[in-house]
Formats: sequence, structure tokens, C-alpha cells
Amino acid sequence: MNALDSRFIAALIKARTPVTLFLLNGVKLQGIIIEEEGDALILERENLRQLVYKHALSTIMPMSSK
Repeated sequence: MNALDSRFIAALIKARTPVTLFLLNGVKLQGIIIEEEGDALILERENLRQLVYKHALSTIMPMSSK
């Protein structure tokens, strides 16, 4: 990931914006990114945390607040 990607993710973390993550294998994950650490993200949903490797990501899509 480049500097633009890191700034985008940092803004999502700061605002605690709910996101949908799509993985390269088609799996859809939803939650709030609570931390970015090196090559991975920590995604939280319903008080459960999940480690997601950045190399497995296809798309990060902020969820609408509507």
C-alpha cells in the first residue's frame, strides 16, 4: 500500500467509519477498522476482532450512514 492508501485508512480509523472490505477471494467483511499495523488491519465487529492482511484486500468501501 502507498501513502494515499495509508492516509485513507488512517481517516477511517480516526472517524471510526464502518466499512465493507472485499477480499481477493470474494469474501465480504464488515466492521470498523480499529488499527493499521504494518501489513495488516484489525477489523472489529460486535466486540470481536479479526486480523486482515492487506495483500488479501481487493476493496475498502466506507458504509453509508443513512
